[in-house]
Amino acid sequence: MAKTSVNVKPLADRVLVEPAPAETKTAGGLIIPDTAKEKPMKGKVVAVGNGKKDEPMTVKVGDTVLYGKYSGTELQVDGKELLIMRESDIYAII
Repeated sequence: MAKTSVNVKPLADRVLVEPAPAETKTAGGLIIPDTAKEKPMKGKVVAVGNGKKDEPMTVKVGDTVLYGKYSGTELQVDGKELLIMRESDIYAII
């Protein structure tokens, strides 16, 4: 994934994530058609909020994270598909 710079600043405990591209081949080398591709569940953090008063943010810009399949809200910023979600929707930093 290329470095993404956005002019969006999430509020409170929100995180802006650029999803990883969907896999096009299986481990065995089979090509996956567009209709069968699964939504990626990992991505790169491109912006973070300031956190809540009693809870500082754990993730930072540049972290690669794992999140739930249906986490976040999809939005388009500068022609890029991004997800905005709460930090609590993130399962792990990898």
